[in-house]
Amino acid sequence: MVNGVATDVETWSAQALAALRSLTGRPDDEFRDGQLDAIQAVAFRRERVLVVQRTGWGKSAVYFVATKMLRDAGSGPTIIVSPLLALMRNQIAAGRAAGLNIVTINSTNNDDWFQITEDLADDKIDALLVAPERFANQEFLDDVLPNLAPRAGLFVVDEVHCISDWGHDFRPDYRRIGRLLELLPKNVPVLGTTATANDRVVNDVTAQLGENITTIRGPLDRESLRLDAISMPSRAHRLAWLSEIIPTLEGTGIVYCLTVNDAHRLAEWLRNEGIAAESYAADLSTDTKTRLEDRLLRNDLKVLCATSALGMGYDKPDLGFVIHYQSPGSPISYYQQVGRAGRAIPNAVGILLSGSEDSDIQEWFMQTAFPSRPEAETLIELLEKRADWTSLPAIEERVNLRRGRLQQMLKVLEVEGVVERNGMKYRRTLKKWTYPEERLAKINAARRIEQDAMLKYISSDICLMQILRGLLDDPESQSCGRCTRCVERPYSVDADRGTVGRARDFLRGRPLTFEPRKQYSGGSKIPENRRVEQGRALGVWNDGGWGSETRDCKEAGEFSDALVAALVETVKAARLSPKPAWVTDIPSLRAPALVLSLAQRLADGLGIPYVASIAKVREAVPQSTRANSAQQHSNIATSFEVAGEVPSGPVILIDDLVDSRWTMTVVGEALLEAGAGAVHPVVLAVTTPG
Repeated sequence: MVNGVATDVETWSAQALAALRSLTGRPDDEFRDGQLDAIQAVAFRRERVLVVQRTGWGKSAVYFVATKMLRDAGSGPTIIVSPLLALMRNQIAAGRAAGLNIVTINSTNNDDWFQITEDLADDKIDALLVAPERFANQEFLDDVLPNLAPRAGLFVVDEVHCISDWGHDFRPDYRRIGRLLELLPKNVPVLGTTATANDRVVNDVTAQLGENITTIRGPLDRESLRLDAISMPSRAHRLAWLSEIIPTLEGTGIVYCLTVNDAHRLAEWLRNEGIAAESYAADLSTDTKTRLEDRLLRNDLKVLCATSALGMGYDKPDLGFVIHYQSPGSPISYYQQVGRAGRAIPNAVGILLSGSEDSDIQEWFMQTAFPSRPEAETLIELLEKRADWTSLPAIEERVNLRRGRLQQMLKVLEVEGVVERNGMKYRRTLKKWTYPEERLAKINAARRIEQDAMLKYISSDICLMQILRGLLDDPESQSCGRCTRCVERPYSVDADRGTVGRARDFLRGRPLTFEPRKQYSGGSKIPENRRVEQGRALGVWNDGGWGSETRDCKEAGEFSDALVAALVETVKAARLSPKPAWVTDIPSLRAPALVLSLAQRLADGLGIPYVASIAKVREAVPQSTRANSAQQHSNIATSFEVAGEVPSGPVILIDDLVDSRWTMTVVGEALLEAGAGAVHPVVLAVTTPG
């Protein structure tokens, strides 16, 4: 015995089982297949271990029991790298139930850092949970890590697939972990856990965690899950079908959507149909998301319509169903999300719907995943020419990348040591760098293969669980006997015609607003007397309603009478104030008659005159090709001028589409300066993909 911990494996394993029962609160609990093997490898033999096991298998139990055994034997605290605050909340609650003192250092608890640092120094903490971004925080690197790393008893990387850019959920900050491992004593065991990794991801993770890794990989079957996959191209049909099927499903569940807009719209439709539904997406506050998570946990909601923002951190063991409104981009991503259902109940449903818009959305994700070689080299060249720190807005003026992609690329370069960051400023280091063209090409090729695999999954007539497990390189994949390819589907894929009609009207009856620009791209405020009013749109480009008709009509070269009539009714219903007295348009050199005709027909429908007040004097590239605000503003700033009569009354400024809002901002400001009254932007569709 060492501090009461056995040194023979049999007695030690019995003590580990007692720790498990303390963790779960079940005195008759037993280890699942592979759990004890993983705990022994980490805490008894002190090896480096990669655990790949299905969702719901109990990976957190492995590192909590291992922590308990190591701490009882006198080892230092466990460091757990976890990707999400929501996941940390669940882990802290579970660990404390087992009598472990678990704390976290993150961006929301700065006031607690000093006390946590003191408690770590006094060995009062059993496990410290940190996000990978902490390893980029200088205060953490200076004040916490130097004292913690040499004493660590165990190093855990949860959701370790994030370390691999072959994975579906790559996070650049995970790359810092490789360097951190070099700071640990050689005898410190390392544990990586994930449920979502195929052979390619496993090999990449293994290479980064170091040599002599023990891989423990179990079968991926989920015996409680009954899978289905249905091609349902029409959004209206999908909305109608979901409103009819969801009330018949047992328990509560999640419907995953690819875009923020679809999540919000689907939840609204389901509420209109009498279903307790809410939406969950990245545009909501942390407090709102936490409240929605809790409501679903308490079964206060029938369904949560969510994007992938409801990700790895959410665990509801009795979740009855997971439905996908559109197809995810990879089998790995799908397995992770559908695997949230049925973790602790005998029967659950996982239904994948495929829509006509899926491929366009996935292609957009693919094209925006990583900057092109010219974009990347422009960034590097800019930083090399400016020896001193360069602000993010200054970079945006020269580099045509939207801010999110630009920051993602800068983070990758920072992790690789190519640039360094000070707040929101960056500068080039001396480290050489070449664009990883070959590797990115391989990654994109692999992701296209994964997209094709999802298409085959949807259209397959053989066992869906067998296909899914095979796509994840599970050597034990076999027919499940439960899915709708193995047994007859217990429900119809048809929807009531009346419900489909209501869904179609719903998609066409949701005009949108969009806010005016309030700042110039450089950051200075646009004076209030030179700002346009809140804008109006019939829908979102290719949204299954008026946005789809806008796309079809634009391709045909003429907007339909139905589309114009709907726009007239939308403007009338909006009761714009001050009331518009005339209409003008944003002219196009590429298709001069298209928007002109729209403006004239709108004016006729409203019974007010059309006046041609704006001329396009320079052909700019399409705004959709300009990725950030600075680029969009400069692209359009000198393209238009006032060239005709400008009546003094309020005006409707019309265009077919709005993307960056800079065209409306620049032209509207010119009209206001020329003496027009309030400027009301009106368009057929907004192009925002999210």
